[in-house]
Amino acid sequence: MNLRREAFLDRVKERGEYDSLQEAERAARVVLALLGAHLVGEVRAQLAARLPEDFALILLNPLQSAEPLPPERFVRATAAWIEGATEQTAAWDVSAVLSTAADAAGDDLLGQILLQLPAGYDLLFGRPQPA
Repeated sequence: MNLRREAFLDRVKERGEYDSLQEAERAARVVLALLGAHLVGEVRAQLAARLPEDFALILLNPLQSAEPLPPERFVRATAAWIEGATEQTAAWDVSAVLSTAADAAGDDLLGQILLQLPAGYDLLFGRPQPA
């Protein structure tokens, strides 16, 4: 089930407590571009299929990452791409976007996504996994 763009951004805006949809969209673009560099193959394609089209394209044409970033460096990279961001605000951005993406993905796909990522991303997606 593909989320409509407005519904997706409304959720990100609410979770990130942004003043505008523009801010929510900026966060979504950066976070999904970074996430896309960490996912490969069928898992990335399946997640893209569940996102609004323009965000799906960002996920499928990601920023290049030399190696998978651990969660804290993922947050730092997000901060570097968002003007005026701090690590604290970037952590908020990442969480707002990834928790919304997790809802779109559903539990089964999210489980496969987490297998492709370094340990600790379950918390960024707002879905702590049992150890």
